[in-house]
Amino acid sequence: MRVLIVSDAWLPQVNGVVTCLQALITELQALGHQVKLLSPQDFRRLPCPTYPEIPLVWNLWQVGAAIRAFQPDCVHLATEGPLGWAARRWLVKRGLGFSSAVHTRFAEYVHGRCPRIPLTWGYAYLRAFHRPSQAVLVSTERLCDELAGWGLQRLALWRKGVDHGLFRPRPQLARPPQPIFLFVGRLALEKNLQAFLDLDLPGHKRLVGDGPQRAELQARYPQAQFLGYQRGAALAAAYAEASVLVFPSRTDTYGLVMLEALACGTPVAAFPVPGPLDVLEAGVTGVLDEDLTKACLAALQLDRATCAERAAGHSWRASALAFLARQTLLGAPRRACYAQRD
Repeated sequence: MRVLIVSDAWLPQVNGVVTCLQALITELQALGHQVKLLSPQDFRRLPCPTYPEIPLVWNLWQVGAAIRAFQPDCVHLATEGPLGWAARRWLVKRGLGFSSAVHTRFAEYVHGRCPRIPLTWGYAYLRAFHRPSQAVLVSTERLCDELAGWGLQRLALWRKGVDHGLFRPRPQLARPPQPIFLFVGRLALEKNLQAFLDLDLPGHKRLVGDGPQRAELQARYPQAQFLGYQRGAALAAAYAEASVLVFPSRTDTYGLVMLEALACGTPVAAFPVPGPLDVLEAGVTGVLDEDLTKACLAALQLDRATCAERAAGHSWRASALAFLARQTLLGAPRRACYAQRD
């Protein structure tokens, strides 16, 4: 099968969407499928105002030609940005089907950055984008229910996984005598980092990642260790060395970093909100509490071997097979459709 994925989020960005797409592409190729990704790297782009690490494509008129040239059997729109909209318009105009996905809480992020924009506007935007999609893929049952409440239709579950070859327990690793409380993710407003950095905790606070808030947070919290982006073995080592992963976000749809930490044997402390409620088993792999200090201290007592054992059931291969099964159910357009001239 020839699979085309369109995404406004791609390397060198470091986030859950990129991680998910990288894993999906790797698994699909390993299964013998041809995969093409259309990303900002294939077009001319400008940095997003206030968030320069996010590129915005501007020569969008070339998207249709790129789709036609590949002649895919199925098309998946991973993001609701300019590139996703351009592909959507081209496909809808020609009556060609596609699937799409909701990876982030777009409406909440926009409202958090600009409170004058109500949540209702953000969800109206999502409804408009996903309305013609044959299947809107989401990570959890809870998110399915929430999005259905906002009027999105044709929602389908698509679970995520973890790379167990990279993220695994390292019992031989010597951890410091004082606990290490770790955050992994973008250093951005929507991650609610102040809730973590203001905690009165023993030991050390470490942050892996980068983003628009880094300079401000480093100046305000000089005692915390800001390690920047870590990848591959270095990231896995950071998880394994940590005593607890702290997940302060209240707006994530899932939170892949929690699954990666658990695979390394590291328990999680988080608020009892969607995302953590879907990933964690309370009192076993994580502690969920509105008092995040209490959650962090209690998570220190959880069994690391059990955390890794619970994470073992999530794989990217299973996630990719579920994605393929959904595309097969939708039915593939004939490639001849893409050869039609405008």
